[in-house]
Amino acid sequence: MRSRTPTHRTAHGQIIVLFALGLVALMAMVGLVLDGGGTYAQRRGEQNSADLAALAGANDYLLNNNAASAIARSQSVAAQNGYTNGVAGSIVTVTIDTSNGATVKVDIQAPHANGFASVIGMSTWTVATTATALTGFADTAEGAAPVIFSIHAFGTDGTPLSQYGDPAHPFAFGDGNGDVPNDASDIAWTNYGTGNVNTNEVRQIIQGNEIINTTLAFGEYIGQHNNGNHTALFSDVNQYLSGLDVPVPVVDDNGNFQGWATFHIVSADGGPSKTITGYFRSNFVSQRLTIGNCSGGSCPRFLGSYVLKLVN
Repeated sequence: MRSRTPTHRTAHGQIIVLFALGLVALMAMVGLVLDGGGTYAQRRGEQNSADLAALAGANDYLLNNNAASAIARSQSVAAQNGYTNGVAGSIVTVTIDTSNGATVKVDIQAPHANGFASVIGMSTWTVATTATALTGFADTAEGAAPVIFSIHAFGTDGTPLSQYGDPAHPFAFGDGNGDVPNDASDIAWTNYGTGNVNTNEVRQIIQGNEIINTTLAFGEYIGQHNNGNHTALFSDVNQYLSGLDVPVPVVDDNGNFQGWATFHIVSADGGPSKTITGYFRSNFVSQRLTIGNCSGGSCPRFLGSYVLKLVN
């Protein structure tokens, strides 16, 4: 007589195989979920570290104009936030580009140690992030007022002279009826070198109806060309610009552009005094890195506030 294997034993063996395969698949799915969540958290930490490192390096370059110092600073900040170049598989790469202002790019790579995903042969995978910070002194003045001030309103260290930079005691700058400011306490009008100053044209600039789109070169003449104190413009300044911080160009004795400063306008009077009252809110900076029209450190031409921001 022939013996026969019970069919339930065959089915039992098939179930064990299917269960084993299903368990592996289930563990793989759980691994992807848990390890994926851990990866996301690690990436967020890497991104924060890269952002801080890029900003720190850009700020260092702004202050010291030294690429090696900026790179070291970026890597130091990355290490302080858990990612040291060459340690535990971490790679921190810092790149500085000074072709247009200065950008500091930080790339961070680090392995993520997987738990469940290692069951399917993925013991680690690489997590990478990048951040880029831009730094420099701006060469563009948005909403600039058509009024020029004298470089003599600033000291040799770039600080506004005490009488011109005191918010508690705004100074009344007069109009000496010349093409350029006659002294530190004088102003003149400008259309930024586009020709003879016309009262109606300058009024449009003050009111924001005409936008001057130009980049001023260091030493470029931006005086009035035709003298005149343009009495009617004072009331426009008082109406449209009072209470505002506005960029204003600063010139030398010959009306040649030296850079920007920020001026707070309190009021303006077109009566007998013909004055614009206010005070400077920024220092004079004669040589600084610029953004937009020259390579890093090569243009000794702009005043104003520095730029430091993440761009990627």
